Amino acid sequence: MELCRHDLGNLFAQLGLASDPASQNRFIAQHAPLSPDLPLAAAPFWSTAQAAFLREEILDDADWAEAIDELDSRLRA
Repeated sequence: MELCRHDLGNLFAQLGLASDPASQNRFIAQHAPLSPDLPLAAAPFWSTAQAAFLREEILDDADWAEAIDELDSRLRA
């Protein structure tokens, strides 16, 4: 049985972004705060592939959903 860690760092890596904590904090500081009425996947800074991944994982309530929710929350803080 394979156990995958779907934490924020791994989400950043999955999205093709630098995933170390300092890079995560820089990314969030650069793009926050998101408007409350803008879905995370619709934010203008995502590529088409990144947006599709985020949208699909949330709609499917997939393994990545918790990490995506954490990113969404941090981008709205």
